[in-house]
Amino acid sequence: MKILHGIIAFLTAGVICLTAFLFVGYRDSVSVREDSPVVASVTISPETPSYIFFCGERTDLTRYNMREGMDRELNSFTYNHSITMLLIKRANRYFPIIEPILRANGIPDDFKYLAVIESHLDPTATSPARAVGMWQLLESTGKNYGLRITTTVDERRNVAKATEAACKYLKEAYDKYGDWVTVASSYNAGMGRISGQIERQRETSALNLFLTEESLRYPYRIFAVKQIFENPRKYGFIFRAENLYRPINCSEVSVDEDIADLADFARKYEIAYYDLKFFNPWLKDSKLVTGGGTYKIWIPDKNDLYYNAANTYVHDKRWVVR
Repeated sequence: MKILHGIIAFLTAGVICLTAFLFVGYRDSVSVREDSPVVASVTISPETPSYIFFCGERTDLTRYNMREGMDRELNSFTYNHSITMLLIKRANRYFPIIEPILRANGIPDDFKYLAVIESHLDPTATSPARAVGMWQLLESTGKNYGLRITTTVDERRNVAKATEAACKYLKEAYDKYGDWVTVASSYNAGMGRISGQIERQRETSALNLFLTEESLRYPYRIFAVKQIFENPRKYGFIFRAENLYRPINCSEVSVDEDIADLADFARKYEIAYYDLKFFNPWLKDSKLVTGGGTYKIWIPDKNDLYYNAANTYVHDKRWVVR
């Protein structure tokens, strides 16, 4: 009888332990299920660097406002997938134009990223404030730096000439501040405002100024784009050469007489009116009034207008995977 009672007690204890084990296991599985993602993908906050090299100089980003400013823009560009992908695709076409001009004018190469955030590398971009072109120049600024703006011409939309004009501004700002980060901030806020706020707030760095939200975000947007362009795969952007927009070979035609109908002019060179306007976005109208000046019009190579073969030109090898 004692043996029977012992067996019963043992079995009872076993049932209790098994029940407790199953309950704990069930509770744990419910907890795991509740903590698990309920969407098809997981969004991870990218690592925010503690510093960045901009224009060859190390900029520390450990101060709270700098870290959080960089974190915001890095997340924004990382997860705005379609726009960021388009920027890199376009850069393959336009950086070969921009970079040599920056270099020839003594402007650090990193300022090409300023054009990226200003216009998304769109030569026809126009802001609500009527800033125009890849470098988003106001009409008064463009004219001040030598660009021709008339009823039929707007050279702010000429990528090469607008880059030259932007270089003049950047050199003037650097002569004033001696600091490229402050120069970048002034491109958005204006030298007058930046200088006034530096004096009023008794600061030396534009990164420590209290400014409007747009101006506060501006340098970090440049930093974030630079970070992603230099490490696209790290931030989830995978390209092959054929995904990038290739440069189109063009020949130049000098024009010093008015053109009454640009569509007729395009047909003369056996290209579409659309092609003429796309490769010469500075032509504002359907005609050209030279006003005594000489203009160079790009005529695209007809055979280069088609993706009959995959693009093989890669401006920056870091952009693609093999």
